[in-house]
Amino acid sequence: MQHQVLNDLFWLKDRVEEMPVLFIGHGSPMNAIEDNEFSNYWKNLGKQLPKPEAILVISAHWLTKGTLVTANSTLETIHDFRGFPQPLFDVNYDVQGSPELAKDIVKLSLDQHEIHEDLTWGLDHGAWSILCHLFPEANIPVLQLSIDYYKGSDYHLEIGRQLKALRKKGVLIIGSGNIVHNLSAIDWKNMNTDNYAYDWAIESNEIIKNAVLTGDYKSLIDYKNKGVSLQYAIPTPDHYFPLLYTLGLVNKNDNVHIFNDKYVGGSLSMTSFLFG
Repeated sequence: MQHQVLNDLFWLKDRVEEMPVLFIGHGSPMNAIEDNEFSNYWKNLGKQLPKPEAILVISAHWLTKGTLVTANSTLETIHDFRGFPQPLFDVNYDVQGSPELAKDIVKLSLDQHEIHEDLTWGLDHGAWSILCHLFPEANIPVLQLSIDYYKGSDYHLEIGRQLKALRKKGVLIIGSGNIVHNLSAIDWKNMNTDNYAYDWAIESNEIIKNAVLTGDYKSLIDYKNKGVSLQYAIPTPDHYFPLLYTLGLVNKNDNVHIFNDKYVGGSLSMTSFLFG
C-alpha cells in the first residue's frame, strides 16, 4: 500500500473497475452548515469522486445488537442531537434508499456474519452531515449499515471484508466516525485554536495513521492493549469502529490518501482516509 500525498485527486475520475473507500472524521454536527476547511474539502472531494451507483455509510451513531442494513425505499433525516442552533435542525437530506441493494448485502452475509434488513432507521448526522457536502443534490441512493456494539474489533473488520464485492458494483462505502474522539476531555477554551491537541491525542493519531499506512491491522484490532494514549483517544469504540469496516474493504494494491489531518479542541482528530 502506498501513501498518496497529491492534493489533486484527478485520478479518481478514471476509476472504472471499483469504487474507492472512505473513512471520514465527521466531528461536530455543525460541520454540516459551517463553511470551514473540513466541509470545503468534502465539497471538493465530492467533485473528484466517480459518481456512485449507491452509497453505503457505516456511522458511529447507529449502534445495535446484531448488524442491520436499511431497506427503506426512502431515508428521512434524523436530527440525533440536542442543544444546537435551529439552522442545524432545519437541514433535511432526505434521500432515496435501495431495498434491492439491501437484499444483496444480506445475501453477501449469509455464509458469514449475518446482516438483517431494517425498516425503522433513517439517515443520522454521521451520514448526512458529510453527504450534504459530498453530494449536495441528494440524488444518489443511500443505505446505512449499523454497528453491532456488542462485538469485538475483529468482527467489524470481517464485516467489511465480506462486503468487498460492492466496490465493483459501483457502491461507495463510507465509514464515518473519528479515530481520536474523547468528548469528555475537550478543551472548550481552545475550540477555536487551530490544530490544538493534547500530547496523547497526537501520539494516538500518529500510531493509528502509521498502522493504516503499513497495513498493520492486527494492532488496530488490538487497540485496547496499545498503551495509555490510545485508551484516552478511544474511551468508547463507537467512533473508532467505522475505521475497521473500511480497512476490511481495502485491497493490497490500493493507495491511501490522508486528508483533514487536524485536531479540534485538544481531544478530537478529523483525520480521514481515502483508499483506492
